[in-house]
Amino acid sequence: MDATFNYYSGGSSSNLSSPTSPRATHSTRRRLRSHQHRRRDYFLNRKFFRRKYFRYLLLLPLLYFSGVLSCLGSLSAMLYPSPLPGSVYRSHEIFQSLLTDIQSDTSLGIQLSEVWRYKSMLKEQKPCLKPTSRQQLESGIADQYLIVEANGGLNQQRASICNAVAVAGLLNATLLIPRFNFHKVWRDASEFGDIYDEEHFIATLKRYVDVVREIPKELMEEYDFNISNIPSFRVPAWASAGYYLKEVYPVLKEQRIVRVAPFANRLASSLPPHIQYLRCLANYEALRFSISITTLANTLVKRMTADSSGSGGKYVSVHLRFEEDMVAFSCCVYDGGKSEQLEMDSIRQKGWGEKFKRKDYVIAPGRNRMNGRCPMTPLEVGMMLRGMGFANTTPIYLASGKIYQAGKNLAPLRKLFPLLHTKELLATPNELASLKGYSSRLAALDYIVCFFSEVFVTTQGGNFPQFLMGHRKFHYGHAKTIIPDKRKLAVLLHNTSISWHALKNEMQVMLDESDHKGVAIPTIKKTKRKNSIFANPLPQCQCLQESKFS
Repeated sequence: MDATFNYYSGGSSSNLSSPTSPRATHSTRRRLRSHQHRRRDYFLNRKFFRRKYFRYLLLLPLLYFSGVLSCLGSLSAMLYPSPLPGSVYRSHEIFQSLLTDIQSDTSLGIQLSEVWRYKSMLKEQKPCLKPTSRQQLESGIADQYLIVEANGGLNQQRASICNAVAVAGLLNATLLIPRFNFHKVWRDASEFGDIYDEEHFIATLKRYVDVVREIPKELMEEYDFNISNIPSFRVPAWASAGYYLKEVYPVLKEQRIVRVAPFANRLASSLPPHIQYLRCLANYEALRFSISITTLANTLVKRMTADSSGSGGKYVSVHLRFEEDMVAFSCCVYDGGKSEQLEMDSIRQKGWGEKFKRKDYVIAPGRNRMNGRCPMTPLEVGMMLRGMGFANTTPIYLASGKIYQAGKNLAPLRKLFPLLHTKELLATPNELASLKGYSSRLAALDYIVCFFSEVFVTTQGGNFPQFLMGHRKFHYGHAKTIIPDKRKLAVLLHNTSISWHALKNEMQVMLDESDHKGVAIPTIKKTKRKNSIFANPLPQCQCLQESKFS
């Protein structure tokens, strides 16, 4: 009994109560089982949460390091952003990756005898007015003299000479043979007669403008026979004909002599037709290279033609502006690394002093490349021409000064076009001896050889191609010139994964666009500085052209 009691009483001898009913016992058992389940669930849940928590602990370092890397990536992107398309020179990498495909490309190339896909058609213009004699020009007193000092290289000086003729005709002044300023970059001490035929210049202009070699002694006596003592009249850039008549002419009338120095770009592109005619006459008729330069240049043309027998004596000329001074002045970056940078800094300091170190001068190589302002390398010229369809058997004449690191930079172009010629290769050292050290005279040789080429390729712009394109248009009417879209080219040659097929297609589109632009003739109303008669002689020089061929 006691034992039984003790069992049901839960082992408590002090709590005397009646025995539990069977129903109550069943409820107790259920509570016990529920309690046991709760305890088991608690321990299971606790174990689960421990495992889950442990996983989170493992993930925390990963999340931390992931966040750090993300921040570093954002910071790196801010400090070292990805270069914009076209802002970095990668052409040398693309050349190496595509060289095998280029050399194995056997598709039919351009035939130089069939390059004229488009021909310029001159629309009928209003008859241009040309002077029949100097009496029809602006009236004035006799014995008044204009002195100009032309600065720059060969063709910038040429522009100054043509403008001087026009101003002399406008003011009815006698023109002193233009004087050339010596520039420390071009380093050419040549005078007018060293480059141009003085007799021909004077005789051609005689009907409209008097040209003399010396100022009368009685007039120079007032200035101690020193032209530098004559006060220089400061004419603003691109001055109009009206400015000269209003500001310069009264001084000329009073003093009998006016000196304008410097004279580059001192006359507007738009002029009265009879004065514009004088500028046309000076450029396309009166200015003829000296006999010594012309004789040697014609010899080089004959040799170039003979070496082009496989293409019927026809060749392609390329004006390459990759001389060290041009590379330095452009502030563009190529593949030479730190040594290139130091060398370019030294050349800039030597040629232009502190200009590039001024606080307000911004050097932005990437932006220059994207804007098409960087000189094309020989390598880029070669890939472009091969992409356009010129076969490796095409004879190439390279018009240039001293190429920057010529051995390294010309090697890729020679691989693509083995028939590569320069004036130094075509002429003997003795033939070039008299021109050595005279950049303008050497440029005149290039000018003549390029003039007779079947196709002319310009790579950088400037006065040389502008004058040459205009000269070829004036004489041939439809002379083919290739003008690359350098902005587009910079983007294409930035993509190191581009295929030869894709690049070739883009180059052929570029050639087609260049052909269309090459035959366009601007109207007189749209004539601006870049569309001057030096680059586009038609229609403003049409009267001179008609009289030449009539």
